[in-house]
Amino acid sequence: MKTPSGVLIAALLLQLFPAVAQAQKTAEAPVTLRQEFDAFLAKFRAALKANDPAAVAGMTQLPFMKNDYYGDVTQFPTKGYPDLFPPKVRRCIANSNATYDRDQEGNDSFHISCGEEIFVFKKTPQGFLFTEVGMND
Repeated sequence: MKTPSGVLIAALLLQLFPAVAQAQKTAEAPVTLRQEFDAFLAKFRAALKANDPAAVAGMTQLPFMKNDYYGDVTQFPTKGYPDLFPPKVRRCIANSNATYDRDQEGNDSFHISCGEEIFVFKKTPQGFLFTEVGMND
């Protein structure tokens, strides 16, 4: 009995898909990009350690996540910063490794997971910026 070629192809793709997905997850950032991000992250961590909301706002894409509540550079330090960076999160970001990612449009980013949240830092024309917080799933 012959197996239809479509079934064989589908079976092969199902076996290969996890390998392809894993390869994408372990992508390495180019050395110069990693160095640029590491320099940004050192400044970001220093601002968090100093508990300096204005400095963090200066490294954040504003308006943050297009959200009026977190607002612009004048509102972010008093509204966004206290909500997003309580002491536990500041410690987590200070002690966690960042993971590189490149999306389908070729945008480079790094993220740090802290509990149920993921803090995202994207490469922009202005350099790296803190751009969003997502749910860690």
